[in-house]
Amino acid sequence: MLEFPRWKYFLILIILAVSALYALPNVYQKDPSVQITANRGAALDDALRSRVAADLAQQGVQVKGVALEGGSLMVRLHDLDAQTRAADVLRGDLGENYTVALNLASTVPDWLDNLGAQPMVLGLDLQGGVHFVLQVDQPAALEKRMDAYVEEVRVTLRDNRIGYQSVERRRDHSIVATLSPSNDAEAIAKARKLLTTAQPTLTQTLSGHQLTLQVPESELAQIATGAIEQNITTLRNRVNELGVSEPIIQRQGNDRVVVQLPGVQDTAAAKRMIGATATLEYRAVVEGNAADALATGRIPPEAKVYYRRDSGEPILLNKRVIVTGDQMVGAQSTMDQNGQPAVSVTLNSVGGQRMFDFTSVSVNKPMAVVYVEYLPEVKIVDGKEVHSTRVKEEVISVANINGVFGKQFQTTGLAKPEADELARQLKSGSLAAPMTFIEERIVGPSLGKENVERGVTAVLYAFLFTLIFFTVYYRMFGVLTSMALLFNLLIVVAVMSLFEATMTLPGFAGLALSIGLSVDANVLINERIREELRAGVPPKAAIVAGYEKAGGTILDANLTAIIAGVALYAFGTGPLKGFAVTLIVGVLASMFTAITVSRALAVLVYSRRKKLKSLAI
Repeated sequence: MLEFPRWKYFLILIILAVSALYALPNVYQKDPSVQITANRGAALDDALRSRVAADLAQQGVQVKGVALEGGSLMVRLHDLDAQTRAADVLRGDLGENYTVALNLASTVPDWLDNLGAQPMVLGLDLQGGVHFVLQVDQPAALEKRMDAYVEEVRVTLRDNRIGYQSVERRRDHSIVATLSPSNDAEAIAKARKLLTTAQPTLTQTLSGHQLTLQVPESELAQIATGAIEQNITTLRNRVNELGVSEPIIQRQGNDRVVVQLPGVQDTAAAKRMIGATATLEYRAVVEGNAADALATGRIPPEAKVYYRRDSGEPILLNKRVIVTGDQMVGAQSTMDQNGQPAVSVTLNSVGGQRMFDFTSVSVNKPMAVVYVEYLPEVKIVDGKEVHSTRVKEEVISVANINGVFGKQFQTTGLAKPEADELARQLKSGSLAAPMTFIEERIVGPSLGKENVERGVTAVLYAFLFTLIFFTVYYRMFGVLTSMALLFNLLIVVAVMSLFEATMTLPGFAGLALSIGLSVDANVLINERIREELRAGVPPKAAIVAGYEKAGGTILDANLTAIIAGVALYAFGTGPLKGFAVTLIVGVLASMFTAITVSRALAVLVYSRRKKLKSLAI
């Protein structure tokens, strides 16, 4: 009567072994460390490693190790105070050629790492991280959009062969197109109709041959709002490229964005990736001597002077952009045929068509690639901080067009780290407007350590109290229940680690609650067995009846908890999601351990006793 299938024992043993394996990395604490990454042209080699070790030894900073790990030099320290001292020393010694940042280095053995076993990911409130507040430069977004309007008006008139003298932008967010006097009334009417079709949101006013297009206030507000929304979307994509778990990215007020990155201590890399506004522009080269044009001031009206990155020499490029980074849908860092770093670019349909049209009529003519970067600046004016943005434009490549191409091609002229970073930025999308870091806070790992210790202590005391209560009150079945609860905790930790779910401080509350629900399930089973015994049912039959009759009740009770957890995860944010994840995983594990594991243990203990007259319950 008291039987349990052998295959279920094998299943339990397999789950126990896998859970122990993937929970094991949480035993290995991370080392406080200092991460050194090279800027353009600098080298990471044994000479640098020896220099770093010597500098730290001279300053009396004891290190656990200095080694090259994953493309950076990692200095492992014994404690947080040594980490801070080492960072200060190295920032002063290494200068601008290297970026020095705080980090936490993994100590998980290679054999576990090769199996994909990693420690549980901790949230910002547990392991620390960075908290940024960024201000979106909305005037820059308006400027960028107005420039696009001006270019679109020029293209519309030029493509339809309507003569014009100039198209200019005014400070009141209007565009004035001065048409050629040779245009008659029919041509002017045609121009107005074409511009209405191309720009339906702009209002038109005609005075002689001067056509004024006004951007309405509602459109200006939409541009400003859209800039923030696009920046938030781009930030989420960029944070995904950083591989940060459970980041918080949300709007604050009219022009600010809050970014929280748990576990990130390399603030330099985070700021470079988040705030970078680098992009590419492809422009045609205008014939002529740029140096003579600068000297005489006679720059062709369709041209603009740029400077080469490698030599610093001036070059004339067409004001009209062929395609920009906004039209790129894919980018990948690669190598060209000569083994040099390159970025393989894929354009959208509009950009691909424009590139195809240009290259079709420009074979054997040069085309330039311009690297555009928006650099935030802070100046003190009358005792107040004034944030502004400086545009840096460099020609990184000028090459002849050897054949016709459209959507896919390669861009060269970049260093390897620069190509990698630019590819990530282009793939995640460009920012609609530059952003300035106006607040930066580092949540120290000491605070996280205290939170972890308190959370672990709370769960531990709740767990120990439960084990003692069960052992005293239910005796042998209390011991079996305690073993099932330990298995339950092991499964939760393993699942959270395996799927890289983030454990937050509210997550500890969810874990404690799931243990409580597991206790509740075991109480239902034990009390049901006691009821069967009081009714005069034989011990073995009472065990079977207890598990079978309590199973449906346990399923119903836990199902409602899972539904509540799913709702919290679907509609909640931040801490609520952390609570919901641990609750759902804990409830599912408790159902398995309470119904299956504890029954397997009970059968293992009592099935071979033929003359069983009573149960220790």
